Amino acid sequence: MASVEKLPMLAAGYERLTAELKALREERPLIVDAIEEARAHGDLSENAEYHAAKERQGQVEAAIGDLEDRVSRAQIIDPTTLSGDKIIFGATVTLLDEDDKPVKYQIVGPYEADAKNGMISYNSPLGKALIGRKVDEEIEVTVPSGDKFYLVQKIEFI
Repeated sequence: MASVEKLPMLAAGYERLTAELKALREERPLIVDAIEEARAHGDLSENAEYHAAKERQGQVEAAIGDLEDRVSRAQIIDPTTLSGDKIIFGATVTLLDEDDKPVKYQIVGPYEADAKNGMISYNSPLGKALIGRKVDEEIEVTVPSGDKFYLVQKIEFI
């Protein structure tokens, strides 16, 4: 039997997933009601409400299946319990860019990533380049806009 790949994530990411799953499960009976109501209108071949409700039902069921899979494989990691001198999942890293301007990122799972809010996936180009690095190491990352260079200034587990 194949092993199930764990999905590392922070507790906040797990809570978002479970909240989204709960909301979709609560939507299920409403969709069934909408389908029943649309059926009552007669001819289903030209019933836009019926087709829209059935399409939404398919979308919700697919999303529920995906979320249930992710929740079942979740491996919740608390960065405050981690330590060390290398960048690992959950670490918050302060980097100096080419202009010596500090940028701060936390290494998170792919479903939690939000670069605008300083959260990058461990499997993003920058995330991959950072994993295993130490303070004062230089990093070169190739991104769509070209090559970027960073210096690891600080590693925190907060």
